[in-house]
Amino acid sequence: MATPEIIGSNRSTYTRVACMVCEEKGIEYVLTETALHAAEIRAIHPFGKMPVLRHGDVELFESKAIATWLDRRYPAPFVFPRSRGSRAHRAMGVAGQHGDRPHPDPDLPLRLHRAGHADGKPNRPAIDAVMPAVREQVAVLDKAVAESGHLVGDQFTFADINLMPILHRLQQAPEGAATLADARHLAAYYARHSARPSFQRTDPPAGPPRRAKAG
Repeated sequence: MATPEIIGSNRSTYTRVACMVCEEKGIEYVLTETALHAAEIRAIHPFGKMPVLRHGDVELFESKAIATWLDRRYPAPFVFPRSRGSRAHRAMGVAGQHGDRPHPDPDLPLRLHRAGHADGKPNRPAIDAVMPAVREQVAVLDKAVAESGHLVGDQFTFADINLMPILHRLQQAPEGAATLADARHLAAYYARHSARPSFQRTDPPAGPPRRAKAG
């Protein structure tokens, strides 16, 4: 079987998600580190977003589509629940649709680090404007993981894989880290799952993905 090639940068939360799926399933894969909007990505994704996947004759984009393909092509452990129950689907939605709302822009925590005036002080109005949404979404996630320490049942699934890189990015901003620390269940969830080999082996360098030069 051909080796899956993930094209992107593991500085991207969603590229890291695709890599974590491979790590969790024990899939041998290649990560081709590439700039955002690079020609290699645009050849597969019409808007140049990462990650994209080449797997033999198959080309895919969007992390969930990539994860679904890999989960179906390779044996257990499966990262998508076999159950089609409403509870499982609601939990998948928390991570897939709402899990990134603590900071709608995945690069927002890094931007918060850099936000400042000429004297280098933090841009408090910009930070304060986003913090209510951060606190609201962290509270939703704190409640979601309280019962079992997972988003879906009692197993580590794609919902958790999708959420963990987002929490990693969130806690890089001092305000995000403080909010996460105050959420007892979510903080314990993050501490527990950040020790997983799939998370450790995909730990990205600091900073956002680089962008391809125009022209």
